[in-house]
Amino acid sequence: MYDNRVPASWMSASYPSLKPLGSYMTDLEARLDMMDNWIAHGPPAVFWISGFYFTHAFLTGVKQNYARRHRIPIDAITFDYSCLPAGPPPEQPPAEGGAYVSGMFVEGARWDHETGMLAESEPKVLFSPAPLMLLQPCDVSKQRQFPAYECPLYRTPERRAVLATTGHSTNFVMELMIPTDKPQDHWIRRGVAFLLSLAD
Repeated sequence: MYDNRVPASWMSASYPSLKPLGSYMTDLEARLDMMDNWIAHGPPAVFWISGFYFTHAFLTGVKQNYARRHRIPIDAITFDYSCLPAGPPPEQPPAEGGAYVSGMFVEGARWDHETGMLAESEPKVLFSPAPLMLLQPCDVSKQRQFPAYECPLYRTPERRAVLATTGHSTNFVMELMIPTDKPQDHWIRRGVAFLLSLAD
């Protein structure tokens, strides 16, 4: 603890994090507050997706709720992705199911609220806030097609990971479809990704 690092014994039972000890404790308290509020007041209108211990389980749960509601196999469901404009966050959950999510960051680019698309990073800015997003479950055949970058979402800035016993990656979460007017290679060369947490 003298060097401001999270003890290895803690990390063996922790969610992935590259934060120093002080920031880790602040982050942990925020996660506990989120769960306390959920228990006391019910599910929020907007989920802080960065606050889940196991993000994959939350995403699967969103799909399962939709599958049960519409009586379709969960294997036939994917997400439709919408980046919401700047403004006050929604006060009610999506009427058609799904989830509003916040708390992500963009690495290697930035989100331009004016154009509603990815844009080049500002000079000397490595990370910037990602937009509020709607993850809307839908039938695979009905997923919207639009010019988009298939953007990887990671739990931490560390790109490497291993497979957990659940079969999921310990770091990679999913691919998001983020609107862009540039080809895939443009953002791939810049290493653009969305992150659930930073290392500061």
